[in-house]
Formats: sequence, C-alpha cells, structure tokens
Amino acid sequence: MPHLFDLSRVTTALAGTAFADNLQHLPSVKSTNALALEAAQSGAAHGSVWLADEQTAGRGRSDHSWHSPLGDGLYVSVLLRPHMALSEALWLSLATALAVQAAIATVTNLSPDIRWPNDLLIGNRKCGGILVETSAVPSQSDTPAMLRYAIVGVGINVNQQGFPAELQALATSLLRENGKTWAREPILIEFLRTLDKEIAWLEAELRGTSLEASLLERFAAASSWVRGKHVRVDEAGGYTGVTDGLDTRGFLRVAGDDGMLHTVLSGGVRAQ
Repeated sequence: MPHLFDLSRVTTALAGTAFADNLQHLPSVKSTNALALEAAQSGAAHGSVWLADEQTAGRGRSDHSWHSPLGDGLYVSVLLRPHMALSEALWLSLATALAVQAAIATVTNLSPDIRWPNDLLIGNRKCGGILVETSAVPSQSDTPAMLRYAIVGVGINVNQQGFPAELQALATSLLRENGKTWAREPILIEFLRTLDKEIAWLEAELRGTSLEASLLERFAAASSWVRGKHVRVDEAGGYTGVTDGLDTRGFLRVAGDDGMLHTVLSGGVRAQ
C-alpha cells in the first residue's frame, strides 16, 4: 500500500517560505506541469505548488515521458514569477538542480551528481529530472522579453524497486541506492526550503546585490559534468568533445573533437 502523504506536515515546515499554504496534493494526475501551466494562465500566485502521488502522462525534457508510478516517487511542479529576463530562464534550471541535489544529500546522505542542465545522477543512472516551461512578456523597444512565469517540474525516483525494461540501465531510485525506504515529505520540504533560498539569491544576483557565490560558480562546483568530461551532444548534427565550463549565460561549452568550441543550447549531453 502506498505511503499516505502528510500534507499538513509539509505546510507547517514551509512556514516563512513562498510556498507556505500554497500546496495542492492530488492522488493521480496526467501531469503536474500541465496542471500548473493551466493555473498559471489563470493567474495563480507565485509559489503555488502541485504534488501528485501518481502521474499517468508525466513529461520530461524533449518530449520524453517520466515514469511516475503510484506512491514511489516525488512528482511536483512549482509556479514561479521571478523578476528576470526570458534570456536568463536557464538559470532557473540550474538553481533548481542545486536545490534537488541538496535535498537528496541532506535527507539520505547520498551524493547525486548533476548532468547539465537538469538531470540528477547517482553513478551513471538517473534518479531525478527537471522540466522548466516558461511564458514571457514580449520585448518592447527599450526592454527585453521578461518572464511572465515559469513552471518548474521536478521528478525524483524515491522508492521504485524496479523500472520498465527500457529504463533498467538508465534509471535508479534512492531505495535502490541504499536499500532504505524513504518518506517523501522530508525530501519535498528540503527541496522547497532550498529552492526558496536559491530563487532569492538568484534575484539578488541579477540585481547585483547578492552576498552569495555566483550561481554559475556554485553549479560548476556541484557538477562533474561542467568541466573535463568527455561527452557526446545530440544537437547541430551531433558531436563529441570535452566539457569546458559554462558561458556567462549558463550554457555548457564543449571543446569539440572537431577542433571547434561548441555551445550547447538544448541538446542532450551524455558521457562518451
């Protein structure tokens, strides 16, 4: 029988954050991101959160599906309305990845890596993923396009004991990594608490008032994929090379085996 989710515990623990009293918990949905997008278009508030025990049509990046069995994972979408340009939206993925990584490490003592820009790995298998979908206010003559809102979807494999055959070699769960069954509430609490801080730090950094290390520096320190990893990239016809840090916008640079310095804009990055 699936673990019953204690929403009141989470709500109490999130007091003082943007997410306090803004959580909706549903037994089963097609996609939490789809619900959040619909609500965002109807004016839902910054900090609104949708959580489901099961997704029947969970979505990942590049139209991939997300395996979302009942009660085994954390399937959550967050509506954010930060003051930032659309061109800076990638930073939301990077900040969210840091928050997910910190939550897993804090609760379980596991040490997930981050595959740029938004996959959480333990060893070479994926335990979590992030999908950010945005809407923008069009640019004017003197201002860039600004974010109207961003939907940040997060899936974490928590207590899956197995996966469909096509995912067995690619996916893992927190349970499979250390043999322990984990309640979802502490992971969600740590994730949202940390995300609340990350968004505040990010907005301060964009204003030039942050006292924290820059997001790009912290992300590079947290991910073994940012520098010195031999990878293949599935864009621009496909190419291979060695990762060479982030550019000022947060995009990954790859020193290609073809002698060119590439900037990865959207293609999948995999170990070569």
